Amino acid sequence: MVIPILIIFVMVAATILVAARHLTTRQAVGRTHYAADPDTPKPFGYRMAWLAIRSRDTAAVVEELGLVAGEPCNWNSGIGAIYDPRLGQNRIFVSPPVNGWTFVAGLALPHPAGRVVIDKATPLLVRLGGRFIEVQYYFAYPPLDLFAWARMIDGRLARAFAIGDDGIIWSKGKPMREEKTLGLRLFELRGVRGRRGDAGGEMILHPTEDHVMRLAKIWSVAPTELDEKSANPALGVIAFAPADWRVERVRKSA
Repeated sequence: MVIPILIIFVMVAATILVAARHLTTRQAVGRTHYAADPDTPKPFGYRMAWLAIRSRDTAAVVEELGLVAGEPCNWNSGIGAIYDPRLGQNRIFVSPPVNGWTFVAGLALPHPAGRVVIDKATPLLVRLGGRFIEVQYYFAYPPLDLFAWARMIDGRLARAFAIGDDGIIWSKGKPMREEKTLGLRLFELRGVRGRRGDAGGEMILHPTEDHVMRLAKIWSVAPTELDEKSANPALGVIAFAPADWRVERVRKSA
């Protein structure tokens, strides 16, 4: 199991490196030019947030998201942009469809929120769920120790789970059969909080990136496994995230 995961990780890293170089060579003063020659799917997923929307209508997805200044972009440039340290702060890549699913990827997507930050991810999922038959959300970001998944089916939030450094952020709906099949009740042990002696304390158990990718593969498509055989050459859309997606702290009442 370790070797295939390592191979996938290397492939994703290579794609990001090539795409980032391509973007760099085409940057002009004050503007970034994205390649608009159709290409085949490129893998992504590690250290990333994304939506999987059951739709072949890329334009409808862009419209419902309210993205800003969208322009045609191929997979190579789009994936390179969202992983770029500067561009990725506010860019979103909407892919052409793959097996009936459209990906919306970028760290600029709203994240699962704790008590001190306004939750903008759930309202986005609810809005998308009102238009598309199924919407899935994934987040796998070890540097923040944040992992999440959610699933809207026929306008209903069937499941949402997120966990970070401070513990569980989301836990909506009952754990689904697919989660249990992957052993997601037996999370990787990361540490013990507040231990006093051998009997005290609270165990902090977290899923891993591998859990998130495996669940995505069961529910829709694992983006880490995308390749030239996944779909015909096509173009997606690169755009700016809406201003109202920005992180906002909860205001304390007077």
